[in-house]
Amino acid sequence: MGFLDDAKDAAKATGEKISRTVEDTKERISDRVDEAKAENDVKRAEAERDATKAKNDYKESLRD
Repeated sequence: MGFLDDAKDAAKATGEKISRTVEDTKERISDRVDEAKAENDVKRAEAERDATKAKNDYKESLRD
């Protein structure tokens, strides 16, 4: 029965490795999604800042 036990152990180890690989891949994908969302938030904030500055500059030019 040693051969059968070795085969079971090998199958179990392979399953655990596949499970870890899947979890790592899911985590990497999640990290990339979070990074893309953060970059989008930064771009939106920069665009809002630039629009506000342009509006304020225009109002200032009207006062002159």
